Amino acid sequence: MPSLSSAIVAPARHVRGRLRVPGDKSISHRYALIAACAEGTSRFLNYAPGADCRSTLECLRGMGVGVESGTDQAVTLLSRGFRGWQASDAPLDAGNSGTTMRMMAGLLAAQPFVTRMTGDESLSARPMRRVIEPLMRMGATIDSVQGHAPLTIHGGRLRPIRHVPEVPSAQIKSAVLLAGLHTEGTTSVDEPAETRDHTERALAAFGVAVQKAGNLVSIEGGQRVQPQSVTVPGDFSSAAFWMVAAAALPGSRVEIEDVGLNPTRTALIDVLRRFGAHVEVHPAEVAAGEPRGTIVVEHRETGRVVIEPGEVPGLIDELPAIAALAAHGGEVTVQGASELRVKESDRIAALVAGFRGLGIDADERPDGFVIHGTGAPAGGTANARSDHRMAMSFAIAALAAKSPSRIEGSDAVVISYPGFFETLDRLVA
Repeated sequence: MPSLSSAIVAPARHVRGRLRVPGDKSISHRYALIAACAEGTSRFLNYAPGADCRSTLECLRGMGVGVESGTDQAVTLLSRGFRGWQASDAPLDAGNSGTTMRMMAGLLAAQPFVTRMTGDESLSARPMRRVIEPLMRMGATIDSVQGHAPLTIHGGRLRPIRHVPEVPSAQIKSAVLLAGLHTEGTTSVDEPAETRDHTERALAAFGVAVQKAGNLVSIEGGQRVQPQSVTVPGDFSSAAFWMVAAAALPGSRVEIEDVGLNPTRTALIDVLRRFGAHVEVHPAEVAAGEPRGTIVVEHRETGRVVIEPGEVPGLIDELPAIAALAAHGGEVTVQGASELRVKESDRIAALVAGFRGLGIDADERPDGFVIHGTGAPAGGTANARSDHRMAMSFAIAALAAKSPSRIEGSDAVVISYPGFFETLDRLVA
């Protein structure tokens, strides 16, 4: 997605207020894809409003699944079941969404026809071999451009496998499990480290049994998916930026309501406490297997935090937000996060360049970075490089500056959080 706009972020003394964040992006993708395998009507409330999740819906439309969008982020899916999908005359466009491409590939691998999937320039530069290889072991044929999109997926009858990925990835795990749902036998993924388990919880919510023993996740093929009506909790990764802002700025307090509290996603809470923030968690009901509740974050003191390699899988989407902690004082060190280099941008290079552009001391490492907070930075210009998490990270960092800062490519926030800058204005008012 090209950088078409910029935003000016003024310095702020603090952030304060109560808010809700958009529906969880990861969960919204999964609910839509799994519901499309059911026969009947499924309804979602608080479906994520960003462009990535709309890409998933548009791809499903291309396969003949009925999709109706209403007010208040309500979405209805009308499906004739997985075997009711139709071959698309045109390529399916995943836009900027790696989740859409990788997880959709798992389902298309089990369809008895050929499908071509494309994406934007950023997505076409991201690696796809880690999803191509296990799906080809299962019996699909997938053509690519040296392991990158566009993908041409020749689907058919699949066989179950036991997949042991070299790098922990919830997207790859999910693609293999969704493909395994349409085999005869048991498909397993043995992860080197635990990753987010939204797919397992979503499958269970739609009536599919999933077995878990340690980091080994298994699914028996041939199970029937039941349509459901579910509400998507608020996105923890979107909430992370407000949590960091409150933790970093003296006098700040934010209360985030109805946000997802899935334990595979909430490692940031411990990070903020280690940094010196006061964090309260008030659980509410568990719906469709996903815990949710209210999080309150208050600034107490500014410190230093080191993210070790073993922590990275549980924090991969929150690392750009964590980096912004140091802009307000203190220090953030991240190690073992080379995976950041193959996201929507090279997030290590983009973070360091952007923070330096704002006047913040930042060092790039092969597998991470060090951000040194040395008092209020001067402010300046940071380029988000068409990456939504970069745009939000730089905006939070810019609150600490002595003068207004410019975030180039700020329109990238539409990928996951279209109302981000409006909420920012309200919290610093």
